[in-house]
Amino acid sequence: MADSNVIVGLDIGTTKILCLVAEVRAPGDVEIIGVSSYPSKGLQRGIVLNIDSTVDSIRQAIEDAEKMAGTEITSVIVGIAGGHIRSLNGHGMITLRNREVTKRDLDRVIESATAGAQPADREVIHVMPQEFIVDGERKIKDPVGLYGVKLEAKIHMVTAQVTQAKNLVKCVHNSGVDVQSLVLEQIASSEAVLTPDERDVGVVLLDCGGGTTDIAVFSDGAIKYTSNITIGGDFLDNDISFGLGASKQVAKEIKERYGIASADLVDGDDEIKIDKIAGTGRKKISQLELANIVEPRLEEIFTMARREIMRSGYHDMLPAGCVITGGSMAIKGADYLAQKILNMPVRLGVPNQITGLEELVSKPECATGVGLLIWGSNNQEAAKSSKIRIREAQVFKKVFSSMKTWFADLF
Repeated sequence: MADSNVIVGLDIGTTKILCLVAEVRAPGDVEIIGVSSYPSKGLQRGIVLNIDSTVDSIRQAIEDAEKMAGTEITSVIVGIAGGHIRSLNGHGMITLRNREVTKRDLDRVIESATAGAQPADREVIHVMPQEFIVDGERKIKDPVGLYGVKLEAKIHMVTAQVTQAKNLVKCVHNSGVDVQSLVLEQIASSEAVLTPDERDVGVVLLDCGGGTTDIAVFSDGAIKYTSNITIGGDFLDNDISFGLGASKQVAKEIKERYGIASADLVDGDDEIKIDKIAGTGRKKISQLELANIVEPRLEEIFTMARREIMRSGYHDMLPAGCVITGGSMAIKGADYLAQKILNMPVRLGVPNQITGLEELVSKPECATGVGLLIWGSNNQEAAKSSKIRIREAQVFKKVFSSMKTWFADLF
């Protein structure tokens, strides 16, 4: 962009492409100046199935955002998600020989924690320190300047399948812009909807989009576990379409306007008129009938999420409970049903920390897009180091290099 203080977040989802343009006034302080949402075609559950259709959708979303913001978009921060994402925790150790810890030591210990940890067909896109340990003293956030003999690091590492990430990057490049950074979508969403206190005491984030439900567990101010479920809001749309004999577009509109997550919450028996796929005229259904279609699918999503939370090992260390976000969680009563199944406090996460066109993005479906902007504003130095065009074959080296720079600057 002509203005170096302008950043762009691109959320490439299964059902929509969201492009947000913002001016950065300070780290974590962004003013939205452009918003565009365009139907997503060519993707399924975070995986590119048709290059040309995906490129067309991205290009249209970017062009619309450019018109609103009044600026040319040349590079974007891209969210990445899908069933091909895998994560794991690692542990690294180096010797200090009784001297002060330096920033260079942080690079070395982080590299030792990631060495040989990923299969040949995968590459690292995020390396996030959980804690540093100096001579057995744990939970150190910033060890620089401390004397010690041994430095250890516990890290959380996110990997992507090489071919899938290359396809995503190729689509963005073919639309005419550069990839500034790749950011895991639940990490981005957490920037927009979680509070520092929640991260410190322990919280789980569920970001339910069109094709996937992304999960992230935080404790002691650091990310501990990430995962995803390849079920999202489009499954709800399919169920409603099949159950009511309506088109998928009509089903989506009915879900957003009249959807209720649980039959327990239906007050009265209001009728809903819908267009039939076959024949002429319209048919009537009750809100209770609609709730009885929506509830089982949402129960399935929350039940699968509960298994992932149990698998993380942090299920009994989340006093802040669960924050749900994403377009599919905007259904009335989703927090009620989630609390019932997860057996923990639940709140709906809406993006904050923003100004400008906040009325257009202060809703759950914009959590990832807003989070990409906040992440970018907090990590501008890392982003600047990768402003040149990232070629598909070099994307991971470039991103990993910038991530290491960020950690060195951060600590």
